[in-house]
Amino acid sequence: MINVTLENFEAEVIAASQDIPVLVDFWAPWCGPCKVIGPLLEKVETEYKGRFKLVKIDSDQEQQLAQAFGIRSIPTCVLLSGGKPVDGFQGALPESQIKAFLDKHLPSEDELVAQADAEDAQALVAAGDPQAALHKLHEALTINPGNDDARYDYVKLLIQSDMIEDAEAALAPALAAIPKQLRFEALGQFLDAIKFAVTDDRGTWTTEQFDALIAANKRDFDTRLAKARVLMVGGNWTAAMDELLEIIMRDKAWAEEVPRKTFVAILELLTPPKPKAGPADLGKTAGGIEVLGKTAIQEDPQAQLVSNYRRKLSMMLN
Repeated sequence: MINVTLENFEAEVIAASQDIPVLVDFWAPWCGPCKVIGPLLEKVETEYKGRFKLVKIDSDQEQQLAQAFGIRSIPTCVLLSGGKPVDGFQGALPESQIKAFLDKHLPSEDELVAQADAEDAQALVAAGDPQAALHKLHEALTINPGNDDARYDYVKLLIQSDMIEDAEAALAPALAAIPKQLRFEALGQFLDAIKFAVTDDRGTWTTEQFDALIAANKRDFDTRLAKARVLMVGGNWTAAMDELLEIIMRDKAWAEEVPRKTFVAILELLTPPKPKAGPADLGKTAGGIEVLGKTAIQEDPQAQLVSNYRRKLSMMLN
């Protein structure tokens, strides 16, 4: 249990909640119910063995923090994850209700092991050992098949390792989910492009060969789509999107909108990961507890590219 002040709030709560859920207990020395729930929270933290972090804020001494969270009575507990409040409760709840509250939001021990494996995999990729990373991600999915982040990273790494059949098998459960996540649909489109490049004679064509046919017939959409897929597999993302836009501009509904779906898939694959939240990103919790703040995000070049091409697509579809 850690006593938090304005000086260490960002490090002990906001930054810490990026890695582990943080339960903030707002209390005061004169508060009778606070003296009841405080020891219970410490007992539960010990029993949960690192599944969450408990911190305490003296609402009398740290009125600025209490006001920022909209605290109106104590004890009040707020759970933060990823830098944002996710839920909260007020009053001295019994131990069973505290555990029920936490269990709604906290990862299980198996999920924590799987998450650790997924994080280890990222380090292994950075270290140039993709095979060991694949093993870690496979282990993570064996422990927790519902870990979508690990599945996404696993399929991407399988594709990068030219293990296409394994990638299709690993992606199948995500594509069978309802609703499907866009990022998994994007990987499906990418796999379709790879299979085309491998199985179709046009997969080995040069740009000049494609352009000769397109010059003869601007509405040769099949050739344009083939060219876009080959460019996509080769990592020429913007050229692929430009070719797809040419089809969409002339016929939005052609081939059951495959060009649009492929374009959207490329945008999804190119979209940078969301930055971790900071203290200015806090918003309203499910329990009605609010933290004030505004976000100012400066896009990196890749995010700007994605934004520009989203606008281009929107203009074609309107």
